[in-house]
Amino acid sequence: MKRLPKGLLFTLMLPMMAAVAMADHPIAEAHRSQRPNDAPQIMTFDRPAGWFSMALHGVSRPYPNSLRFLENQANWHTPFNRPGMPGRYDIRGWHQK
Repeated sequence: MKRLPKGLLFTLMLPMMAAVAMADHPIAEAHRSQRPNDAPQIMTFDRPAGWFSMALHGVSRPYPNSLRFLENQANWHTPFNRPGMPGRYDIRGWHQK
């Protein structure tokens, strides 16, 4: 009887080991449409002073209606209120000295 190389044996056992690990510890990515019941949740978000002016940096008045999403923006990542790439891509002037 031939023996399997150790690397191949490990590769074949990996899905089984992952299933055993997930049974005890829920992983948020396992079912993307559901969060685990015991996952942490952000219940409130208090915007610091000047948050709206920082988020609207480089946007002139009157603000377009498409920016109304900022009224509901909570504590999750959005690239809109952070500096992007410098140079010619800096259309909002985040990197000006």
